[in-house]
Amino acid sequence: MSDALICGLAGAGAGIIAQLLTYPLETVNTRQQTDRNSKKMKQKIGTIEEMCQVVRQEGWDGLYGGLAPSLVGTAASQGVYYYFYQILRNRAETDAFERKRKGIGDGSVGMFSSLLVAALSGCVNVLLTNPIWVVVTRMQTHTTKDKDNHTKLVASQDEISAVVEPPPYGTSHTIQEVYGEAGILGFWNGVFPTLFMVSNPSIQFMLYETFLKKIRKRRVSSKKGANDVTALEIFLLGAVAKLGATVVTYPLLVIKSRLQAKQDICGDKRHHYKGTLDAMMKIIRYEGFRGFYKGMGTKIIQSVLTAAVLFMVKEELVRGARWLLTGRAAISVR
Repeated sequence: MSDALICGLAGAGAGIIAQLLTYPLETVNTRQQTDRNSKKMKQKIGTIEEMCQVVRQEGWDGLYGGLAPSLVGTAASQGVYYYFYQILRNRAETDAFERKRKGIGDGSVGMFSSLLVAALSGCVNVLLTNPIWVVVTRMQTHTTKDKDNHTKLVASQDEISAVVEPPPYGTSHTIQEVYGEAGILGFWNGVFPTLFMVSNPSIQFMLYETFLKKIRKRRVSSKKGANDVTALEIFLLGAVAKLGATVVTYPLLVIKSRLQAKQDICGDKRHHYKGTLDAMMKIIRYEGFRGFYKGMGTKIIQSVLTAAVLFMVKEELVRGARWLLTGRAAISVR
């Protein structure tokens, strides 16, 4: 089994575990990002209180809307990302080694090369998996109010007075809805800000690689060995790296969520975005720059926990897989 495939499978498994642990936070955060009522900014409630509110109004299902496609998306995203990341990383290391043989550099992959590898891997990931995340965003932001409106619409269309039970808002219904609104291109709503968002994992991995390299150098100098990086240290490195990346790129995440959520076409024009630039201008005009940071506190908690768990679990899965295949402990992957 190739090293890239091991990393891809380990990334997929770790991503699923991290997603299961933090999904309610992600659902609440997506709703905060797509909230377009500027008046609500005066009525802020805490993340835990908002989660409890969702449970009271919609039950536990409200916090887990879109979980199934989200797990598929997470497995696909992490698998694709880590697979291509490892392939490109190996190529960068080979090039660095060749340069060292020619007397150029010290043989290590530089910060810019790490950033480029992560960015290219992220672009491939976005283009392949964006349709899944459009469906997930729709399902996460589908509230009880939307369900009531859908019931009334079905009743009026059938011209019956009895209470009509709408079809369940599941994955297949969401796919039909997106396709009905914008055709096949609707599944790539928000792809442009999402492509810019590859800077998030790029920054994250750049920080992670930098910190990890420093720790390994200290281990070598202290004669403990480069492998002696504990799971707790990996957890903390992943958390710190994700925190820095999230703060820098959060406005792009808000724009992406707004574009992927259901558009209010017939209602207030402030709630209908024609594209990335239109979304940016309307957020600035009607909500101010604070609109770009709605729900950032929740996102920091969710993303930092997700990244920390993902990095830690992935490292352990890779070590275990390599041990099973080679019968010996392996160096932690980058």
